[in-house]
Amino acid sequence: MAIITKITTQQKNQDRYNIFMDYGKGEEFAFSVDSDVLIKFQLKKGMELDEFSLVEIHYQDDIRKAYNLAVHFLARRIRSEKEIRDYLNKKDLEQPVIHEVIHKLKGQHYINDAEFATAFVRTMANTTDKGPDQIKLELKEKGIAEGFIFTALSEFPKEQQIEKAVKLGEKYFKKPSKDSLKIQRQKLEQQLIRKGYSFEVIQIVLQETAIEENDEELEAIRYQGGKIHRKYAQYTGFEYEQKMKQSLYRKGFSIELIEKFLSEQEKS
Repeated sequence: MAIITKITTQQKNQDRYNIFMDYGKGEEFAFSVDSDVLIKFQLKKGMELDEFSLVEIHYQDDIRKAYNLAVHFLARRIRSEKEIRDYLNKKDLEQPVIHEVIHKLKGQHYINDAEFATAFVRTMANTTDKGPDQIKLELKEKGIAEGFIFTALSEFPKEQQIEKAVKLGEKYFKKPSKDSLKIQRQKLEQQLIRKGYSFEVIQIVLQETAIEENDEELEAIRYQGGKIHRKYAQYTGFEYEQKMKQSLYRKGFSIELIEKFLSEQEKS
């Protein structure tokens, strides 16, 4: 058996202790342990340790080190169980150690995926422009169960979704654009889909932010029409007119606006 010959406090970490032992060839550094492990096993000078005891001490110390890592990780913000597991896995810890740490953290209520999901939805709804589908996807990536996600999304009611999405639509239409209103609406729709809003909410937004043809769209057709004119400048008469109309119509401009633009061209 090996005998503990000396125990000293680490200079850089007062909560860890260096254990020196004599394995029959004189004193040498053996290992270090956390203060809790030192107390749990009542380690002291002159104590004899067999192989089984050493294995158990190392295992408990690994759990303590992993626990301290997890608590430090949790101190920055609330985490899901999967986030903590992924973090500890990156530290090359053994699975039994990670399992013990997760079990302990759950017992201390440091991990609660239901509460995490609720807090996450509330934060995303109040601080970002993300829709429920995007938030749901992010929760799935964090390992949250479907039932917890469904319950948590009640923190983001449809009225709030519409309010946020309408603000996005109003902000979008305030930006100068060289596109037709039809194309702008299509782009806004795609943007809202990417942000995770439902088709129902998007249709309400498009109605709420409906804008009639105005001078800005007239400027847009002049811009697009100029580009198309350069493409078909070699054509004349009916053929030129048809190609211009078809191209501008595909760009989302109304027949009335196209006629107005072509009329302007003839007079210029």
